[in-house]
Amino acid sequence: MTGTGKAQRLEGDKMTGVDVRVRNKITVVGDDGPTLLLSHGFGCDQNMWRAVVERLRSDFRLVLFDHVGFGGSDASAWDPVKYSSLQGFADDVVDIVTELDLSDVTFVGHSVSSMIGALAVIAEPDRFAKLVLITPSPRYIDDADYRGGFSRADIDELLDSLDSNYLGWSRAMASSIVGPDHADLQEEWSTTFCRSDPARSQVFARTTFLSDNRADLPRIPVPSLIIESAHDVIAPREVGEYVHRHIPDSQLVTLPTTGHCPHMTDPDSTARAVAAFVQPG
Repeated sequence: MTGTGKAQRLEGDKMTGVDVRVRNKITVVGDDGPTLLLSHGFGCDQNMWRAVVERLRSDFRLVLFDHVGFGGSDASAWDPVKYSSLQGFADDVVDIVTELDLSDVTFVGHSVSSMIGALAVIAEPDRFAKLVLITPSPRYIDDADYRGGFSRADIDELLDSLDSNYLGWSRAMASSIVGPDHADLQEEWSTTFCRSDPARSQVFARTTFLSDNRADLPRIPVPSLIIESAHDVIAPREVGEYVHRHIPDSQLVTLPTTGHCPHMTDPDSTARAVAAFVQPG
């Protein structure tokens, strides 16, 4: 993104009265240490990071936010056209680091936010030092010799089910997303998801599951850490290996946990991996 484009967007926000801090419900924890920008995944909000935050807050400055349409974000900022592309969410991330005048940021993204972070880092590399991708997938749909974990028919069925039975979908998906051994966290994820507006969740679901960001991986200009679970039906280990192979300067860590949300199911290992990557030695 050009400097002119960023200036025009931020000027437009000022003209329309948009306060980025309110729009994305920005929360800052801690004053000292390297800055981590934590970005939640589909169906979540910033509260899902709380266990990791407790483990990192003494050594890092943590910036959390909610994507527009979710959590405590400003509902009036929702734009179904803008947010039908991951670039729309990435533009918001650039707004956040610009508004807070952040530099040397490590972006930590869960699931789809890994790709949102990748796009933001590509657009504004001078603001970011490193990128952490937790259970990322650049494409969920299988394609020729690429295994994303789902056929197109699988994804169509998933999206149709979300449209027809929103609450039932969240309960059915919670076990796959969080992992079968974490009933309490399944309930939390499902409850958080159900608080979101169904129409917005349907847009974000299509944006998430139909995007293809494979071509963006080689363009990531900063050192990157991929964190995957040992068993994850949403982003199988083949996907983590693919991401690792295609990001030029990357490391891959496999955590001994199940499910798509290791920051919830194994916050100790997740926090240790992030801290070791950001502050090696």
